[in-house]
Amino acid sequence: MSRVLVVDDEENLRLVLRTMLGRAGYAVETAASAEEAIAKLEGFDPEFVLADVRMPGMSGLELCAYLRDHHHPATVLVMSAFGSIDLALEAIQAGAYDYVSKPFQKDEVLLALKKAEERERLRRENRALREEMRRSARYGRMIGRSEALERVFATLRKIARYDTTVLIQGESGTGKELVARALHEEGSRAQGPFVAINCGAIPDALLESELFGHKKGAFTDAHADRRGLFEEADGGTLFLDEIGELPLPLQVKLLRVLQEGTIRPLGARTDKKVNVRVVAATVRNLQEEVAAGRFREDLFYRLNVLPIRVPPLRERKEDIPLLVEHFVERCNARLGTRIHTVSPKAMRHLMAYSYPGNVRELENLIERSVVLAEGETLEADDLPEHLTRRPDPIERVLRSDELSIKKANRIVEETLIRRALQKTGGNRTHAAQLLEISHRALLYKIKDYGIA
Repeated sequence: MSRVLVVDDEENLRLVLRTMLGRAGYAVETAASAEEAIAKLEGFDPEFVLADVRMPGMSGLELCAYLRDHHHPATVLVMSAFGSIDLALEAIQAGAYDYVSKPFQKDEVLLALKKAEERERLRRENRALREEMRRSARYGRMIGRSEALERVFATLRKIARYDTTVLIQGESGTGKELVARALHEEGSRAQGPFVAINCGAIPDALLESELFGHKKGAFTDAHADRRGLFEEADGGTLFLDEIGELPLPLQVKLLRVLQEGTIRPLGARTDKKVNVRVVAATVRNLQEEVAAGRFREDLFYRLNVLPIRVPPLRERKEDIPLLVEHFVERCNARLGTRIHTVSPKAMRHLMAYSYPGNVRELENLIERSVVLAEGETLEADDLPEHLTRRPDPIERVLRSDELSIKKANRIVEETLIRRALQKTGGNRTHAAQLLEISHRALLYKIKDYGIA
């Protein structure tokens, strides 16, 4: 049974609507003013609000704006007498779904409510469908349905339950820690701790103590025993981010932990047993680091038991709309913004960009754009200029994967001719001099390139 809140300052009309809608199977509550309606929202929680446009005090238009600003899910229909149709249309702009003209026939009100119910049913089905699609496009906290990311998901599903060491490789910002967390949360160690450390963010002198702990008096500032991250992660997962930054002396000690499952804190005389799954990540090519003597070959092979490559965002652009929707919703929840849609033009710009900073750059970009947006739709003008500025054709060639010198030459040549003609105001003789070609050659090329 759908709940309808009738809001009108005329008592007779409230009584008529309560009786009529009650007989039609609706649960009905009435209010003599918009202020009274607001007071009844929490207790009655209507699915539909049928409100007069003109009322003493707060108008129906202001009631629409209040419900919209407070994110109340009720669908609003307004009632308007002849002469206030413009106000009714204004109410629709403020968030109302439809309006009914006074005086009205019984069937008009019921038909308007039935249309609103049907719309809500379709919206619920669409939301459920989108949610189902989202669930199918997720693994852990990662989002995407591209073929490249599906391969990562398939690998994770196979290996999450095993305790073997995993090496995650990928560019900065691709979500390597999310992969590590998925391995932990979807595996047998989900109830244990997940501990992460960036090996490149801690000074070499402190890193050993950070990983393995120390005993009191082990060094000058060691005033008490301290557990290292391996002990903190006992029974769970230790994520070693930027493993390529690990100093060679510590690489030896890490290898020993992986082989024997024991650690020795600084200053200790005995080893401690630890039960930790190690997941490592790097932006570096460790095979090249091994060849250069900066990374131990035996440690590389010990870490690289199950390698996973996280694709950069430019290799899975079909995931961008899903990620954009996710980041917009997260911004709305966290910052109180009200972006409901992204314009097609804005999405085209978002899809065309190469994202050197990968998913992290997209997330930051969306947050910035959502905060600066003025309406409820994210427009192209809300995006940073470097996304919407049309790149120079020569710059576009250099950024692309195009390797044909013949094709690149034609683009460069046409661009320079257009620039020369623009600079000389269309004077072809002067343009030929700037281009250092004959006038005849210029005329031929203008025809060849279709330059007006």
